[in-house]
Amino acid sequence: MALGFEGAAGAKDEQSEAAGYRHRELEQEREYVSALYRRLDQLADRESERRQRVQLQEAGGTHQSRFDRDVSEEKSSRRLSQLSAANYGLCFGRLDMVDGDRRYVGRLSLFDEEDHEPLLIDWRAPAAEGFYRATPAAPAGVLRRRQLRTRERDVIAIDDEVFDLDALNDDQRESLNGEAALFAALTASRTGRMRDIVATIQAEQDRVIRADLSGILVVQGGPGTGKTVVALHRAAYLLYTFRERLSKRGVLVVGPNPTFVRYIDEVLPSLGENDVLLSSVGQLYPGLNAVGSDPAATAAVKGSLQMAEVLANAVKNLKRVPEAPLRITVNRGTIHEDVVELGVAVCERARAAALESGQPHNHARRVFQKEIITRLARLTAESLGSRAVGHEDLADIATELRADPDVRAALHQLWPVLTPQQLLIELFSSPDRLAAAAPDLSEEKRAALWRAAPEDGGGERYWTPSDVPLLDEAAELLGDVQTAEEIRRARAAAAEHRAELAYAEQALEEMGIKGLLSSEQLLEQYHGGPEFMSTAERAAKDRSWAFGHIIVDEAQELSPMAWRVLMRRCPSRSMTIVGDIAQTGAVAGTASWHEALDRYVPGRWRQEQLTINYRTPSEIMAVAADVLRAIDPDLTAPRAVRASGTEPWSLRVEAPDLAAALPGIIEKEADRVGDGRLAIIVPTALLAELRTVLAETEQVVFADEPSALDAVAVVLTVEQSKGLEFDSVLVVEPGRILADPPNGTKNLYVAVTRATQRLGVIHSGELPELLRALSPSS
Repeated sequence: MALGFEGAAGAKDEQSEAAGYRHRELEQEREYVSALYRRLDQLADRESERRQRVQLQEAGGTHQSRFDRDVSEEKSSRRLSQLSAANYGLCFGRLDMVDGDRRYVGRLSLFDEEDHEPLLIDWRAPAAEGFYRATPAAPAGVLRRRQLRTRERDVIAIDDEVFDLDALNDDQRESLNGEAALFAALTASRTGRMRDIVATIQAEQDRVIRADLSGILVVQGGPGTGKTVVALHRAAYLLYTFRERLSKRGVLVVGPNPTFVRYIDEVLPSLGENDVLLSSVGQLYPGLNAVGSDPAATAAVKGSLQMAEVLANAVKNLKRVPEAPLRITVNRGTIHEDVVELGVAVCERARAAALESGQPHNHARRVFQKEIITRLARLTAESLGSRAVGHEDLADIATELRADPDVRAALHQLWPVLTPQQLLIELFSSPDRLAAAAPDLSEEKRAALWRAAPEDGGGERYWTPSDVPLLDEAAELLGDVQTAEEIRRARAAAAEHRAELAYAEQALEEMGIKGLLSSEQLLEQYHGGPEFMSTAERAAKDRSWAFGHIIVDEAQELSPMAWRVLMRRCPSRSMTIVGDIAQTGAVAGTASWHEALDRYVPGRWRQEQLTINYRTPSEIMAVAADVLRAIDPDLTAPRAVRASGTEPWSLRVEAPDLAAALPGIIEKEADRVGDGRLAIIVPTALLAELRTVLAETEQVVFADEPSALDAVAVVLTVEQSKGLEFDSVLVVEPGRILADPPNGTKNLYVAVTRATQRLGVIHSGELPELLRALSPSS
């Protein structure tokens, strides 16, 4: 007994010593991080004072002084935004290198004021790579990786991973504590907004984030593998690493729907990046937020590449040649009033000349108009009895003819000027026009496209996300609506603008501020133009903007027509495509990456695979794996890294009692979630009924409401839940989700993989065989 007691006492002493060592280490880290925050505050105060001094300067002065003031204010604003983003979670890690070097890793770089030695390394810098990539097999010169867990500005815990145990003393070995930081982040309650994972990026994720900028990178990964956060952190990394290259053109991030865009909108600002344009496909056409919805059959037709030919035919059919000469009254209301004939041959020659110009429809119209007006001017001169009219006289007659109502009506009849919206409205509301433009479409497909013309000219609820690629295609075919004089002035202005841009570019180089401001923005300031707009704001207003890089999340949902839009937006083909073919739910979605990309970059794209599921616990993935096998027996579900200890369950409620029972079930599950978030995923066909049933249920909102992401419980369709995650998920009537063609099985796979903790399934009929792994609940 005595020997045993002495052994236990010795073990207790060793534990006490290890705890003491760990406490001392924690205190040291607290002191260091506190010093970093003092340095951060010092920099923020100085930058704030600098901006205030600039703002107090008088608004007048020369163009140059006004420009200098605006540049200084913008530079200070950007820096303050970066410093503010780092206000919490500033430092999250430390690298102890084999050579004795010690590197603290955080959200931005900080340097000592006196000797300018690095106090903190930006997580995107090459010197920080070891924090994410070092492994025992390939330590890359790293002895120990320490993760600092913080709450606001305080360090609350430290977790160490060591790659050479022999290099540590006994106290250091006893205090090691693995991957606690990662699992703390994985099990934390969801807040309704995606958070950055900069402190817990894993090696396979880091490899994707730091991949080369050029070319198209496809990131294929199953549910919970971190595809979205990897894509967003890649945007931050690229902007940091290739700032000068991307500052002019910017980065576009495209998500599957507006709810998803709201869900991710805080991630990049938290990383100090505010110049990225976030958009859904329905928001890609400037000035339009398409929120309408299409039946599945309609969305399938609109998304097919056949629509490119249909629209080209529709624009071609606008260019009409009359079957008989047009009779036009000239000099109406004067003693010289007469009727002249515009022959068919003249119209044909004018049409041929316009087509040979190779310009978009609205731009080529000026060629057509010039030919017609020139002929009409000669006919008008002949009607006046003079065959020897001088050039100036003909020019005067032509000017009058352009303003003549009958001439204008004739020109519009032969070559109308239309906006993309007008073209689609006229096409979809006219069976005859549809038949003429789409002879290769079946009557059934043409019927799916038909819809009545809107009384209000087409508001945001008239247009659907499937319409946006068609509007963009139509804009390419039609061109801007411009008058001849506007075109002349635009050409002259463009020539002058090019010369000024060259001078502005040189000025930016000489002032050493290239990258902070583009040459276009410099010219706007010099000419007293509008207030500074970020690259993202400028790009959002310009349909023809060419981005430096595009990131597409849930890319498997893109239709062939949507792919055409994105390829136009990025001529350099520098893109990151993120998605999972097994989760394709859209009827016109992507069946394979080869099918989507080989048309544009055959054999010139590369693929990375994410294989580890950080979000979904193993108990839920066991259920999801059965659904995945039904999609494709050869597919393997991503490996879950944790278990929740809670078994997924199913509850049968006989119809028609399900609707009446649902409010109580939701309230009970919301209580279990506590501070977390609950999603109720339902078949689209049930949505309208449940709005009435759940109208009085406290804390429940629907996905299309502004407060959806902040509510305790939100009702969504599978499509609306794409890319989102919740602490608990209730899937209602899985049989109806499964039976919804053509991708019912894939939609069910999406629905059952949205949860981070709990999954419940509520059904009125027989439970689908695919969900046999669920535990029955009473």
